[in-house]
Amino acid sequence: MMKYLSLPDNATRILPFYLAMEEYAARIIEEDDIFFMWQVDPTVIFGRNQLIESEVNVDYCREHGIAFYRRRSGGGCVYADRDNIMFSYITRSDEVQTTFSTYTSAVAAMLRKLGLNACASERNDVLIDGRKVSGNAFYHIPGRSIVHGTMLYDTDMEHMLHAITPSQEKLTSKGVQSVRSRITTLSEHLTMDIEAFKRHVRETMCDGEIVLGADDVAQIEQLTLPYLEPSFLWGNNPRCEVKRGGRIDGVGSIMVDIELRHDVVHDLHLTGDFLALCDAREALLDRLRGRVLNPAALHEALEGYDAGKWIMNLTNEQLISLLTN
Repeated sequence: MMKYLSLPDNATRILPFYLAMEEYAARIIEEDDIFFMWQVDPTVIFGRNQLIESEVNVDYCREHGIAFYRRRSGGGCVYADRDNIMFSYITRSDEVQTTFSTYTSAVAAMLRKLGLNACASERNDVLIDGRKVSGNAFYHIPGRSIVHGTMLYDTDMEHMLHAITPSQEKLTSKGVQSVRSRITTLSEHLTMDIEAFKRHVRETMCDGEIVLGADDVAQIEQLTLPYLEPSFLWGNNPRCEVKRGGRIDGVGSIMVDIELRHDVVHDLHLTGDFLALCDAREALLDRLRGRVLNPAALHEALEGYDAGKWIMNLTNEQLISLLTN
């Protein structure tokens, strides 16, 4: 069972505070498994490897008072509001897939206790009757793993659909109505209110409580500041001479901007909703810098390495095909 991490007050805080709270818990608190829930005013949060202009409808967000922030974990772009509960899980485990499986299985079991037909998917989502109610992302620091994600009790579906700007490929392949059909909310299945549901979550998944003090909150607020830096929010979108990318089943979307000098790789930049298990750009660039961009050279560069250790579920063959397509 996990220990529940509580704040000393019920103040409304911005989303990066809770991301910093995860970091603080991972670095400072000695418990093996920690869990907490949080809610925010309307906010879009996008993955560390995503381009803001590709994923966030900035004009719509500004017009409707919706905040937007980048997180340190990979994965896709999500919308949250006060009717959406966010879950955070911190554990000592270093094994990514085991951590995801343990956590999403526990969440699904908690939902089944309410009589719901819930299960965990291979993509680390939680489904009810085959429709997604919870999506999750992963973040690793030495000795600790953090999983955080959504739990859709209810939400403003119009904001969700318009504040996030899906790629043209996603729109073409799925369509807006299909997006609606793939997502469900707990309010469609339960009569209990959101506070009663939160009590059920805590009673089912946690045993005991850790209450943070004012000094803890002050330190968390300091950890929040880097998330607010414009350079972190907007990221870098370097000029590159070659662009490659697409969607890979079980992996997600990957876009690669490649700078070539004399037909060899000099630099590259990764974006997309894939789940990075390390600094995937650095790992990939370390192997490919100075290599000619063709299949034979890439096979040689990646020999003895496993792309799945950099990006979840990605094979070397898929990576090479993506880069040379």
